[in-house]
Parts: sequence; structure tokens; C-alpha cells
Amino acid sequence: MSQVKRVTGAGRVLFWVALLGAALLTAPAVGQDTGAPVQEEQEDPNTRRLSLAEVIKMAREQSPSYQQALTQLENRTWQFQTYKSNYLPQLALYATLPSYTKDYERVTDPNTGEIRFVGVQSAVSSGHLELKQNIGLTGGVVSIDSKLQRIDNNGRHSYASNPVVVTIRQPIFNHNGLKWDRRTEPLRYEEAKRNFWEEMERIAVRATDLYFSQLQSQISYDIAQKNVANNDTLFKIAQARFYNAKISVNELLQLELSLLTSRQSLEQARLDIETTTLRLKTYLGITDTYPIRLVAPDQIPQFEVDEEMALKQARENRSRVIGIKREELDAERNLDWAEASSGVNADLFLQYGLTQRAESLGPVYEDPTSQQRINVGFSVPLMDWGRNKSRIGTAKANLKLVKANLEQQRVSFEQDVYLQVKRFKMLREQMKIAQQANGLAERRYLGAKDRYLNGKIGILDLNQAATERDSARRSYVSSLRNFWDAYYNLRLQTLYDFETNQPLTMPLPF
Repeated sequence: MSQVKRVTGAGRVLFWVALLGAALLTAPAVGQDTGAPVQEEQEDPNTRRLSLAEVIKMAREQSPSYQQALTQLENRTWQFQTYKSNYLPQLALYATLPSYTKDYERVTDPNTGEIRFVGVQSAVSSGHLELKQNIGLTGGVVSIDSKLQRIDNNGRHSYASNPVVVTIRQPIFNHNGLKWDRRTEPLRYEEAKRNFWEEMERIAVRATDLYFSQLQSQISYDIAQKNVANNDTLFKIAQARFYNAKISVNELLQLELSLLTSRQSLEQARLDIETTTLRLKTYLGITDTYPIRLVAPDQIPQFEVDEEMALKQARENRSRVIGIKREELDAERNLDWAEASSGVNADLFLQYGLTQRAESLGPVYEDPTSQQRINVGFSVPLMDWGRNKSRIGTAKANLKLVKANLEQQRVSFEQDVYLQVKRFKMLREQMKIAQQANGLAERRYLGAKDRYLNGKIGILDLNQAATERDSARRSYVSSLRNFWDAYYNLRLQTLYDFETNQPLTMPLPF
């Protein structure tokens, strides 16, 4: 460090002129800013201290993203219940109590052929109880009905009943949607459940990203506060040394510039931490105005990850594996529909029951007679100008394309899992190195500060040590961020917790 030599005569006059000029330059800073002791900001007693695990837990329980994922799963669950109900008996009651008519109707006399209008007053009441069951194997429907009707006409009434009617409706050669639903709907529901579990890990990844955004702002703010305090202390010491003619004006101004720069950085850091805190609170669904102080997750889990084990768990747990199978079935279903729709279509209708009529309610159920209906209808395409052929060709080409795309997706899926495991291992090692570098840089700065105060090194060496210390601290936090991001992405890619050796298929919340 350069020192100002003692001078005499004209030299002494020049020295005091330079000293006065420096004092005038630094007077506002000394009197207003740097002269007052730098006080550390007092922490708000309502400050909420949160760890990474607590932030993720809050995000998984109360964030808007969690509510959205829960609603989607609930929607899919009700759709699955609707699918299952299609294979269960359906009991329904239909009734008309009554249908009343008072009007003039046109009537033709059978003897004379004369047409005239006759006043009609009638009321029709009916009840119909139906038990219906879909036949999943064939796509048909079988139903059992019981009907009762009463007609009141111009003061007279009569009854008609169908105590039991058995009906079978069976499409022949048609597309059986119920059969395909049995294959695809359970897969859709399982895919939805796994999507929910994956969404919980995506929420963890997003919460981790916001957590470290605030933590980095918090670290930058702490560094800025410490730099202001250190630079203020060094500047005061430099003032005293300058007045004792031990350092040059240039070095004093350099220290004052460092102090002003650090204060500017502090103001920017304060704005950054307010911004990142607001984003984190919004994501977590926190509505209070209390500040948040995050605790750095320095303790990292120690476990080994085998690539083959990760691939095995990904194949067993991920929704994409189910989705690939389901999409292939959907393409095969479309082809089956196209082929069934292009050929002969037929419908068989069989009905057998009992029927009776009477003028009063009691006899209407006595000695009923049989009732039968048989109907077979069919349709055969004769000329469609290649429409059905084109429809089948399109479905076949689409199935071929889907299979090719899905095979490529399988390969990409496995590659992503493999690379994620490699990335996790690499970032864990980088984090350990960054942690060591952070400790070394801190110790180097403290040593450089002591040597500067003892006059063994200059201000440039001290500034370099401070810059390297701040850079090492930020690099360490950045490495922490990358590690935890890789940690939760590995869980997302495999739906498996390698720390506890358990799948992440948690119980559903309802």
C-alpha cells in the first residue's frame, strides 16, 4: 500500500491543498451517509421461516396448482364411475299423471263416409317400470318392463297392462363400443391417477424453482448488506489513515466509490427480494403480508441411483407408459369402427311379454295373453364411390403412424430417464465442489481483509477477494438449486423415491 511521505516548505502547502480538496469531495458522503454508523436492519418478529421441505409441502396442499390437479383427477374419477355404471343394471320409472285432452277431432263415419268433428274429452295416465342391462360381450341390451295404462274418455275408463315384457336388442356385425371401453377406460383412469402423482412432483419442481429464486435474492441481499457494512468500516478506517497521511487520495476515493456501489447494489437486492417473495407467496396461496426468510437446504440426501433401476421404475410407474398403450388401443378402436361401419349392418329385436285389458283395475292382471315381437333389420352398402374403402385406409394408415410415433416416444422416454440419472449424479458432485469453494473463498476474504488492515496488500487485492467470495457464495447457491431441481425431476421421471426406496403412488385425496 502506498504511503504519503512527509514534506516541508512548498511541498507541505501542496499537501494541505490536496488534503483540503479530498475533504471537500468526501464531506457530503461523510456527513450524510458514510459518517453515520451502518445499522443492520432489524428482522420483523412476524417473519415466517421456511425450509425447502415446508415450501413444497405447502405447495402440495394449498397452491392453486394443487387445486387444479385435484379437480382434474376428481373429474376423471367421476367419468370412470360413469363408465362402470354402463355395465350395471339400470332401474327407471316413467309415469304420466295424467295427460288430459279436451278438443274436437275429425271422425269419419264408417257407414256413410261422412267426415265430421266430434268433441273429445280424455285423460291418459300411465306407469312404466324398466330394468335394463347392457351386455358388454355382445354390445346388446336386455330389458324387463312392466306397464300399466288408464284411459278416461267421456266419463268412461279402461285399463291396459303389460305385467312382464322381456326385450332384447342386439346389433349384429356392428362396432361394439362397450367391449372397447372395457379395454381403454381402466387405462384412462390409471393414467389420470399417475398424472396426478406426477403433477405433485411437478408442483415440487416449480416450488423449488421459486424457492431458490427467493433464496438467491435473499443471499444477494445479505451479501449486499455485508458489503455495505464492510465498505463503510474500511472507508472510515481509510479516512483516519488519510488524515494521518498514510494513504493516497486515490485510494480513499476508491474506497468511497466501493461504498456507494455497494449501497446501490443493496437497493437493487431489496427490490429483487420483494419481487421473488411476492411470486413465491402467490404460488403457495399465501395472502398475508409478513416477510419470509428461507433456510438454505445445505444437507443433501445421500443415496445411489442405478440407471437400470430408474428405467424399471419409470416403466412401471409413469403415466406416459400407460398413455402409450391407451393411444395404441384408441387407434385400433378407430380401425375396428371403420371396418364395422363399411360392411353389412344388422339389428335384431326380440320381445316377449304378457298383456291384458279390462274395464277395471283388478281384472287387468288376470289371465293375460302373450305378446311377441320380432324384428330383423339390416343395411348393405351397394355403391359409395370408395368412401368406406377410404375410411378404412385412413384408419389403417393412422394406426401405422401412431405405432411408429409411440415407438419413438418409448425410446425418447427411456433416454430422458437415463440422462436425468446422469445429470443428477453430475450435479451432486458439482454441488460438493461448490460448497468447498464457498468455504475457501470466505476464508480467503477474511485473510485478505486482515492483511489490508495491516497494510500488507492494496485495495485492489482486497476488492478481488471480496468479488471472489461473493461469486463463490452465489455459485454455491446456484449449484444447490441445480441439485434440488435434478432431485425432484428424477422423482418426476420415475415416480420413485430412491431415498426411501418406495414408489410415489400415494393414496388419493378422496
